[in-house]
Amino acid sequence: MKLLYITNGITGVGGLERVLSIKASYLADNYGYEVHILTLNEQDMQPFYIFSPQIVLHSIPYTRIFLYLSGLRKAVKEISPDIISVCDDGLKGFFVPRIIKNIPIIYERHASILLNTSDSLKGKIIKYLMNSQIKYFEKFVVLTKSNCKEWNKKNVVVIPNPLSFYPEKSNPLTQKKIIVVGSHSHNKGYDLLLQAEKKVSNLFPNWELHVYGKADTDKKIIMMAEQMNLSKYIHFHEPVKNIQEKYLNSSIMVLSSRSEGFGMVLIEAMACGLPCVSFDCPQGPSDIITDGEDGFLVSVGNVDKLAEKICFLIENEEERKRMGRNAKENVKRFLPENIMEKWNNLFRLLNKNA
Repeated sequence: MKLLYITNGITGVGGLERVLSIKASYLADNYGYEVHILTLNEQDMQPFYIFSPQIVLHSIPYTRIFLYLSGLRKAVKEISPDIISVCDDGLKGFFVPRIIKNIPIIYERHASILLNTSDSLKGKIIKYLMNSQIKYFEKFVVLTKSNCKEWNKKNVVVIPNPLSFYPEKSNPLTQKKIIVVGSHSHNKGYDLLLQAEKKVSNLFPNWELHVYGKADTDKKIIMMAEQMNLSKYIHFHEPVKNIQEKYLNSSIMVLSSRSEGFGMVLIEAMACGLPCVSFDCPQGPSDIITDGEDGFLVSVGNVDKLAEKICFLIENEEERKRMGRNAKENVKRFLPENIMEKWNNLFRLLNKNA
């Protein structure tokens, strides 16, 4: 089967790029798919994550919408895929079925609709346009059951993200390190994280917080940490390819996002045996974390409660280890062999040439 993924890019360091590298590589290497990936403005650029050498990469220019339309039509004609899967959380991705005809097209939603919309007139228009186009896709794939509330259509199906690793190595959870992973965007809630860390560091100054992710252009979060006199306790790092090693050298994972499409960093941390403390944001963490069993969920924006749960795990080593063991066991449902069979079944169902 010939499969074409359409996405904005694969040279970035985000969760979508990481997940696509896992899924596309698994389908090519384990199921024998002929996989093509079409990106924008990435000619001669190298992916950040590792993709199977079996995958064929394409890129088209995108400076104006007419270049995107003509480039997309030309590329699809040349590749002639059996199935197209759109991985583009922007508005334009919703209109691919109006551009490409006579090929089954799937949409993969990797973010909450809150990422694109707001209560403003513009946000409401975008939300309307997105919802109006769902019916043109063969299937609209979301990552969690809670995501279905945002896209209440008959063709919506749930397939979670697969794990990128599952180390056999055990984590002692005795390192006095808290880990956070994600870019310095407003959506990741690092301004709230710093407020919580101020409370944690006052009580446990020997515990460090390590943040791995691309900083914003003006380094707003880093400057905020300095102004709050947190530089001694918080360490900011660039994205790293071997994030597994960093999880295994930490004892607690924190997610302070205002919204998520899933929470890839949660399942990765749990695979490394870390209990997680997360805002119960839409949509994802509540489908991954069982509150009190393998981590904690707190209401979005409740900085005091976020700090309280982090402090609880710091103070109670045995509870921390118990939750860590539960996390590593509970997250097995996201192993690639379990998730990718769902994708294989869906593609075979929609492939008219099979």
